[in-house]
Amino acid sequence: MDTLQNHYATFRSAWVAQARANPVIASGLGIAVLAILALLIGSAINAFEGQTSERLRYAFYGGSAGFAATALGALLAFGLGNISVRTQDSMLGFAAGMMLAASSFSLILPGLAAAETIVNSSFLAAATVVLGLGLGVLLMLGLDKFTPHEHESTGPCGPDYERFNRVWLFVFAIALHNLPEGMAIGVSFAGGDLNVGIPLTTAIAIQDIPEGLAVALALRTTGLSALSAALVAVASGLMEPIGALVGLGISSGYAIAYPVSMGLAAGAMIFVVSHEIIPETHRHGHQTSATVGLMGGFAVMMFLDTALG
Repeated sequence: MDTLQNHYATFRSAWVAQARANPVIASGLGIAVLAILALLIGSAINAFEGQTSERLRYAFYGGSAGFAATALGALLAFGLGNISVRTQDSMLGFAAGMMLAASSFSLILPGLAAAETIVNSSFLAAATVVLGLGLGVLLMLGLDKFTPHEHESTGPCGPDYERFNRVWLFVFAIALHNLPEGMAIGVSFAGGDLNVGIPLTTAIAIQDIPEGLAVALALRTTGLSALSAALVAVASGLMEPIGALVGLGISSGYAIAYPVSMGLAAGAMIFVVSHEIIPETHRHGHQTSATVGLMGGFAVMMFLDTALG
């Protein structure tokens, strides 16, 4: 018990020191968390509306589809063995392209349309979605700064990361990556429009396959066996249905919460693409392959959004 308390006290001290060293980011994270809590409270107040259970079911199914796709990719890594770094970078580039297109066509544009219907002003509608974008960036920037984790490109980071096993640092990094994807799925079903939810969920599920594959391969570098790395990567996909429920919650309380949450999910996904995925795909000298993959993913998502929407 004393050991656990000592670990908690040490981590708390490291977190406080990190906050004092980065007051702007800490304040931004606080603002984003308070905004999300306010949206969740509003959702709880309206939890007994007739359509809530149906949207909850759709969001859960969508998040589960993301989990299943991640699991498929992770298990493919176990069955296929080693894959060239160039191919991995191309696949991650494809996933990044789909995330960028999903953020644009399935989140930002529907968010702008919904906001304009509510506020009857294109200027205020744009400001509403931009507010959500800002909250998404503040959330991910704060979580990235204050959560101990590790990326292949930057190494370990976050407060008191020395106390965590390298496997756990990778797991935390994967959780930070999967959370905004799950939130985007939940938000996309909050308006009850399957023409928004289905294309976005389809896109995220498709790009989760190469992501799950890449995660399992990356986990092998921590010393895990092929089977253990695949199972840990499968488990990381659980953040998608959890994130989907959170996303549905923050967007279901008030009318204006829907476009704000669309912007928030888009901002979080764009942050992950720019901050993590693109730098990772470019660090091995395969920029052209990664860029071609990104353009392909963007085109596929744009097609899906048009064909399924």
